[in-house]
Amino acid sequence: MIVEYLAIIIITTISGVVGTGLGGVIGAVLKRDSNKVVSLLLSFAAGVMLAVVSFDLMREPIDMMNEGVLPSYTPVLVVLAVAVGYATVYLLNFAIDKKTNKEVKHIDENHPQTADDLDELIHSNHYESHKTETSSKKNVNLFVAGLVMMSAIALHNLPEGMVIGASYAITPDLIQNLFSGSGFIMAMVIGLHNIPEGMAVSVPLISGGMGKAKAVGLTALSGVPTVIGAVIGFALGGINQIMLMLSLGFASGAMLYVVFGELLPESILMWKSKLPALALFVGVLAGFLLVMF
Repeated sequence: MIVEYLAIIIITTISGVVGTGLGGVIGAVLKRDSNKVVSLLLSFAAGVMLAVVSFDLMREPIDMMNEGVLPSYTPVLVVLAVAVGYATVYLLNFAIDKKTNKEVKHIDENHPQTADDLDELIHSNHYESHKTETSSKKNVNLFVAGLVMMSAIALHNLPEGMVIGASYAITPDLIQNLFSGSGFIMAMVIGLHNIPEGMAVSVPLISGGMGKAKAVGLTALSGVPTVIGAVIGFALGGINQIMLMLSLGFASGAMLYVVFGELLPESILMWKSKLPALALFVGVLAGFLLVMF
């Protein structure tokens, strides 16, 4: 059991800490401008996540019910757990938006309070607002903007980590299948998802006067809650079949919000084209094949 926990910690460290840190490195050495390649990668990752949730995580409790392990009302419990997972991540993002919108002026009173451009969606409008201020307060406020985003991303990495842990909880012979199955797939696509988030953290920290190495280090640390969440998700899933079912439902809901509330909007705003939809389609098919084989 200790070996299994250690293996999950290593995998989620790569996904959470290294993924977010890589985004920090990209933000430190390159411009923050979005590009077409990242758009397609995010759409593809969204497709893979959607396939894993639909064909594996949400299907597992139903298979357990058909085997007589879970009660006949299992689908209702799964739906409720999915709703709770979705709502949890939604509320975390709502809290982030409420915090940043207080300090970011919109165009006018009729401007919609929605993520209608990429900067608003990843909360870097907070950064852009401070960037245009007078030099006397600019650096301090940029630094604060970076810390706000770092804290926000760290907070919402926790349920993402639980997704990885819950996915590994249904993996038979975990050590032997550490690099296959839904747990590994989720770890990789969440790691990909963490790259633009790392960029959104490191850029304002560096612009606020922090050294690049220190900024990248702090950005990487914002991925640590992913590891904590994975341990929690795996532990809950191992208590009994009911807790496993609830953990899988919660994980599915959290991932559905990430897909429809973050990855797809980010991708489309990065590249307003039909190709992100094609990448999503290819991602769903790839995820289906990965789950089936």
